[in-house]
Amino acid sequence: MRSARLGRGTVRVTELSFGAAAIGNLYTPVSDADARAAVDAAWEAGMRYFDTAPHYGLGLSERRLGAALRDRPRAEYTVSTKVGRLLEADPAAVGEDTAGGFAVPATHRRIWDFSADGVLRGIEASLARLGLDRVDVVYLHDPDDHLRQALDHAYPALERLRAEGVVGAIGAGMNHAAPLARFLRDTDVDAVLLAGRYTLLDQSGLAELLPEATARGKSVVVGGVFNSGLLADPCPGARYDYEAAPPRVLERALAARTVAERHGIPLRAAALHFPFGHPAVASVLVGARSAGEVRDGADLLRRPVPAEFWTELRERGLLPERVPVPAPGRGVR
Repeated sequence: MRSARLGRGTVRVTELSFGAAAIGNLYTPVSDADARAAVDAAWEAGMRYFDTAPHYGLGLSERRLGAALRDRPRAEYTVSTKVGRLLEADPAAVGEDTAGGFAVPATHRRIWDFSADGVLRGIEASLARLGLDRVDVVYLHDPDDHLRQALDHAYPALERLRAEGVVGAIGAGMNHAAPLARFLRDTDVDAVLLAGRYTLLDQSGLAELLPEATARGKSVVVGGVFNSGLLADPCPGARYDYEAAPPRVLERALAARTVAERHGIPLRAAALHFPFGHPAVASVLVGARSAGEVRDGADLLRRPVPAEFWTELRERGLLPERVPVPAPGRGVR
């Protein structure tokens, strides 16, 4: 599988990467065996970039990912995790982590902390859960409401850790493009992780963030290419940005699926390929909770999307003319 450097640094990521939120029991439970099989299938498919976070399943994602990778050659894969939420034991808690969106016992509280000390404590705790001696990439996780502290305290701490060689690359990950563009302008991050804002349905990342990344030689990792599932299977009740899809958005997704079917491809393939039309995109994260879902993603990546598909999307007003699309034949191996 092709790979690219993050920014101008030495850390490399494969074009398709494994998003480990799902194996943290996102929305519904995943067995230990299925989680391990998903990571194994990702390895067999050639994926060598794995992304996780303490937030995902209150640490379950990190524990499962670390266990699945522990016997793999450490120099052959890249792991990213995130800081900004510390996990604090909550002995009085009952029930499941419904507020966080994960089907796990609510054994811990998430504590927002973008202080320098919080960064160090967060990385130390993540390493313990992963069972690894290092992580390659650390992102500031959803600092939307904590931008001042993240910029003044958390980011300088990450920059020091990178200078000391403790981590290889640093960045920020959010669901909003404008604050990430600020990180690109005002800091020396290697990459940003943009979720749900550069997809077939939402190209808001193109307004500022992606041009900024190109101009500064930085990389963008794109997550949420299916917009919470709508572009994977457009149907009434499908999620869009974690909620039920509004009727007009569902209508656009259904129209795009009709065009895709006319050109003999699944809409999922077009959604997965779409971000690679922009040169700043280094990798696309795909969340998977089973080996079958991983293999499906890898198969979609190998499947070329006809140039005529993109042309018809534009003709039907489903994709703006200014939006770049992947080169013809991309995906053929």
